[in-house]
Amino acid sequence: MTRGMKIPLSLCDRTGRLGVPGVFSLFMDMATEHAEALGIGLAPMGERHLFWLTVRTRIRLHRLPALGESVTLTTWPEKAGTLRCDRDYTLAAGEELLAAGKTEWAVLNTETGRPHPMKDVYPEALSAILTDDTVWTEPFAHLREDFSGGESFGTYVVRSTDIDVGGHMNNAAYPRMLLGAFSSRELEEMELREMELCFRAPCYEGEELTLRRRTIDGGLEAAAFRPDGKAALLARLLC
Repeated sequence: MTRGMKIPLSLCDRTGRLGVPGVFSLFMDMATEHAEALGIGLAPMGERHLFWLTVRTRIRLHRLPALGESVTLTTWPEKAGTLRCDRDYTLAAGEELLAAGKTEWAVLNTETGRPHPMKDVYPEALSAILTDDTVWTEPFAHLREDFSGGESFGTYVVRSTDIDVGGHMNNAAYPRMLLGAFSSRELEEMELREMELCFRAPCYEGEELTLRRRTIDGGLEAAAFRPDGKAALLARLLC
C-alpha cells in the first residue's frame, strides 16, 4: 500500500521537521489503514475476538523531512510465522529514502488471553501473494530487562490522552514519552539515527512509570518500569 502526503505541522518538532515520534505514528497509521483495506482491521478482528498486538518495532532514520515536504509512505506485510508476523515501512521523497521501519506483530484472542495462530488471520487471497521482501534482514535486538546498573532519568504518569481503543497506553505514546524525558539540547546532540522499541507489558491510565537508561556503544538503552516492577518498555537508541 502506498500513499502520498505533505508533512503536517502537528507532527513536526522544534526544528520544523518531522519528529521521531511522528515517524512511528505515520507508520502505525499506515499499518492500520492497510489492515482495514485487507479486511483485518479493528472491527472485523474484534468480531472474531481478536486484537492486534505490537511486539516490537524499529525505525532507521536517514533524513527527517521538513514541514510541508511531499513524501510517499509505503507498507507491506511479510510472510507470517506461526504466531507472529512482520510488517515493513518506507518513507521517501522521490527516490530518496528518508526512513524505514519494521514491526513485529502478534494477535491476541481476547476471550482466552492467548496468542492466536497467524494462519487463521490473513485472508487466503493475501496469503498467496505475500513475499519475502524486507527493508532489512537482521533480527531485532536482544534487549536485557536488568537495568540495575543503569541510572534513573525521570518518571512518567500515564495520561488519559495516552490510552487507545484497547484500553491501555497507545504504542505511539511510548516514543513520545521516552524522547520527552530528554531536553531539546540533548536530542540535538544525540542525532538519533535508529530507535527500537520492545513492548513487554501494557500500561494503564494513572500508572507512574520509572525511566532508566544505560550507555552502550554508539548510543544508549532505556526502559520504562511499571509500579509492580515489571518492564513495560525496553528501548535501544543509536546515535
